[in-house]
Amino acid sequence: MAHLRIGSRGSQLALWQANHIAALLRARGHEAEITVIHTTGDKILDVPLAKVGTKGMFTKEIEEALAAGRVDLAVHSLKDLPTELSAGFEIAAIPQRENPHDAFCSLRFDSIGALPQGARVGTSSLRRQAQLKALRPDLEVHPLRGNVDTRLRKLEAGEYDAVILAMAGLTRLGKTAHVKQVVPGNVMCPAAGQGALGIEIRAGDAATRGHLAFLDDPSARTTTACERALLNKLGGGCQVPIGASAAVRDGRVFLEALVASPDGEKILREVADGEDPVALGESVGEALLRRGGQAILEEVYGKGIATPEQP
Repeated sequence: MAHLRIGSRGSQLALWQANHIAALLRARGHEAEITVIHTTGDKILDVPLAKVGTKGMFTKEIEEALAAGRVDLAVHSLKDLPTELSAGFEIAAIPQRENPHDAFCSLRFDSIGALPQGARVGTSSLRRQAQLKALRPDLEVHPLRGNVDTRLRKLEAGEYDAVILAMAGLTRLGKTAHVKQVVPGNVMCPAAGQGALGIEIRAGDAATRGHLAFLDDPSARTTTACERALLNKLGGGCQVPIGASAAVRDGRVFLEALVASPDGEKILREVADGEDPVALGESVGEALLRRGGQAILEEVYGKGIATPEQP
């Protein structure tokens, strides 16, 4: 049995995720300890994520600890990991995925459609902002940073009529009391990799990869490979207005994807299926670029709303 050191961000959700993996490893007879590593993204809290534009802002310092041998593995929210990892690293396991959809949270209103004219909605995501604006151009959408507790406290304090958060994080933390609607994917397409964890190791570390192999879930691996292939083809990170939601049914992969302008005035959707998840993601990405996605993304990058670098 091995002694495995886990690198993790220090947020409540990140630590839940790291402790969850540690518990699964201990159940297999391994020793596991967690090392908290503060990342650039954790330190910049007064700027919307899409305007930060720092490559690997939630992963860089953790990868440095991994490369230096201070930790043996890192537990990430998969959507924080660039679609092309830095040289020297690999994703050893993608565990069973939590609900990938977005959650509408409110104290007084039951759904996006039930919000009054001009309601104030908080979200940190251009992807969510764009789809909200497309649905309800009258809404006031405002940036919302901070951990899950901070965002929910702002809702409870009346700063917002509603906030949109990932259902996965709320479920993991047991913070679902204010969830009024799990938003269907055809209403709000999730981010690529949302709800999934990525366990990163040093490339070629066969011993650690072997210890983690039992955690790898084939369905999660397939769906996220498809979504990340699409994201890679579009050249975007998780802070640009791109959505991707894949599912496996009867041995085939089905992908729904979206590219949107931040104001919600231009929304491109594409739905397709295939057998090879990576080829499917790439082909759907190509289709979106041909249909006008290239122009939308160039406009986003050109205005400095987001950068083409990975988050």
